[in-house]
Amino acid sequence: MISVTWTDDETGCAGHLVIDRLVRGVCSGGLRMRPGCTLEEVRGLAAGMTMKEALHYDPRARYVPLGGAKGGIDCDPRSPEAFGVLVRYLRAMRPYIEAHWTFGEDLGLTQDIVDAAAAEAGLTSTIQAVYPLLDDEDAARRRLADAFAVEVDGIGLDELVGGCGVAESVLVALDRAGVPHRGTRVAVQGLGTMGGATARFLQQAGLNVVAVADIKGTIANPRGLDVDALLAARDAHGTVDRGVLRPGDVELPGDAWLDAEAEVLVPAAVSYCVDAANQARIQARWIVEAANMPVLPAAEGLLAARGVTVLPDVVVNSGTNAWWWWTLFGDIGPNAEEAFIKVRTSMRTLIAQMLGRAEADGNSPREAARAIVADRLPVIAERFPQYG
Repeated sequence: MISVTWTDDETGCAGHLVIDRLVRGVCSGGLRMRPGCTLEEVRGLAAGMTMKEALHYDPRARYVPLGGAKGGIDCDPRSPEAFGVLVRYLRAMRPYIEAHWTFGEDLGLTQDIVDAAAAEAGLTSTIQAVYPLLDDEDAARRRLADAFAVEVDGIGLDELVGGCGVAESVLVALDRAGVPHRGTRVAVQGLGTMGGATARFLQQAGLNVVAVADIKGTIANPRGLDVDALLAARDAHGTVDRGVLRPGDVELPGDAWLDAEAEVLVPAAVSYCVDAANQARIQARWIVEAANMPVLPAAEGLLAARGVTVLPDVVVNSGTNAWWWWTLFGDIGPNAEEAFIKVRTSMRTLIAQMLGRAEADGNSPREAARAIVADRLPVIAERFPQYG
């Protein structure tokens, strides 16, 4: 629908915004920052956001799904210039942010950095475009602010809800296959917000986290890693201080998570990390996409041919986005108990619907998710106008 590319005058970095669809004039989708981010990548992510929004449509809910969008900046988030690039990008995109595009953190950024840059860019909020759709804007904004202030064991609720949804996706797949949680092995690529929370919830459910990967490499232990210790030793970018490793923990190359001896792989870091060549190394039975677009289409076909099931990103990692809107619109209160119940219940229902549809139609879970979206988008379009 709308595609914008911006070039930073000071650094030459490129930034992109793609609006895939509007519902009542508003769209939703995070902002990422990584070296090499392309318009094609952002376009695919925006289409994925349209699917995520539609998948959570419930005609009984106060939350009405928005359209899909995505932003991306080709810049290293660790660069000293990154914050300035982010601020200038937001200033350039201000007309879209004020009127149409709502967003939060994505790959390479944290919500506190996004909020600080938005304030410096003169924005009221990164979700201000949705305010006119709220019944009581002041109450809704207080509710969301209160939710972001909630901590669970010292970790912000907003950093946990997405991983809670990913973990629940894994558990549903195991339950449908009759595989016990306890002792099932999992490897996680990425220990940022999504990957770290996923590892935490899976360990709490009894799974054995045997490998995790960050930018420095892979940490593995066939007897299981101390997930809590690793999470406590992360920096702001999800990199673990190796000083906390225990006897039995070994350091391996960065791509060693691919062939970890585990039943479940959770790519939770970067896009396009599983391709037609390296998929042959994977021994797992399930790949659960916590990251956006980590498995390339050619790889997914080859994986399916040898019995590896890919649970797609558009369903698996949709919990964070939905939690924002459930809270803002008032479907849940600003507390951890309601958040986790809602995320777990909704994700369990969605994953079961998707896997059931895949079995009935003889398709992949991704094709089943697309079919569910295809059923729901016309219903949303009939009920709500595109432009408000």
